[in-house]
Parts: sequence; C-alpha cells; structure tokens
Amino acid sequence: MLLPIHPDHPEPRKVQRAVEALRDGAVIGYPTDTVYGLGCDLMNKKAIDRLYEIKRIDKSHQLAFICPDLSEIARYAVVENHQYRILRRFLPGPYCFILEATREVPKLVQTKKKTVGIRVPNNPVILAVARELGSPIVSTTAQRKGEELPEVDPREIDLYFPGLSLILDTGGGGIVPTTVIDLTKVPPEVVREGAGPVDDFLDD
Repeated sequence: MLLPIHPDHPEPRKVQRAVEALRDGAVIGYPTDTVYGLGCDLMNKKAIDRLYEIKRIDKSHQLAFICPDLSEIARYAVVENHQYRILRRFLPGPYCFILEATREVPKLVQTKKKTVGIRVPNNPVILAVARELGSPIVSTTAQRKGEELPEVDPREIDLYFPGLSLILDTGGGGIVPTTVIDLTKVPPEVVREGAGPVDDFLDD
C-alpha cells in the first residue's frame, strides 16, 4: 500500500503510521538519500526473517541498519575516536560504515566478524521514522534479485515486493546505492563505490 508523504516535511501522523507498522512486526518501503529501501525493526527477529523472505536473499547477506543520528550509533557499534571523526564528517549522508558490533545488536544481522553496517541517511522521512521508533531500522535496497538496478517507482516496489505493509511514497527514487566504507580497517577500506565520494578514503 502506498502512503504519499512530504519528502522534506513528513506529516507526523504518517510517520506515526509507519512506526506503528514497524512495531507490529511489519516490513515497509521508504526513501533514503540514495535509493528506496526495505526495512523493519532491528529488535524484531520475525520481522527480520520476513525481510529476508520478501527480498528473496540468503541470511548470509549482510543487512545494514539506519540510526536517526550519531548519538544512537554508539549503542550498536564500537566507535573509536578516529572513527567518530569520520562519522561526524560524513553523516548524515550517502554512506554505509562498517563497524564492530556491540552486544546490543542481534546476531542475525551481524557478520561472522561481528561487524555491522551503519547508515544515517540524509533523508527527513526515514530519519523521522527511526527517531520515533526508538530503535534502528534494518535496511536493504529495494532491488529485485538478478536485477542490476534498484526499483525507483514506489508503485513497482509495491508490485515486486508483495508482503510490504506500506511504502512511504515521495516520488521517484535514485538508482545509485550508498558508498560502503569499512572503518574496522586501517586505513579505511572502500568496499563499494556508490553515491558518496570516496577520494578522502583512498591512499595517495
């Protein structure tokens, strides 16, 4: 079901509707600062299982999660001073940063190396939802298995991913995913080049 929402000033009642769905264990679609995402409440294991089913991906596939701000990250990731300086400089923004997971993070979304991917997208809609929810949103790109590009039209997302409770619709989305940077490496390692510039992370 599509729920049109203002891209810059999301209506509180619509944000609340999305939050209630997430608290009920739903998987929803939403815009980010890069592409549309699919996600659920980090603290709901059944919802995470459902997200894997809807996306049709194996549970070995790592999922990132969205925090509303930098202060929230420290609950779920071990952040050293040099890493925090990088986060403060580049977030909110089109990056996913890999960090060491804390014990707060369910094992289901950790890698074997006990790391997690953290996002703080520069998008008022999903940040408002994450802030109101009070816990991170497990997130994956709204991209069909075998396709090279993500879905940009909320109507097609609704069509291709049956099982979503609602989609926060702000119009067409982007096609370039986030840049992924591994901050557990020294120097930081560019895992995937995407929407965020990588020049500052590359060795001269």
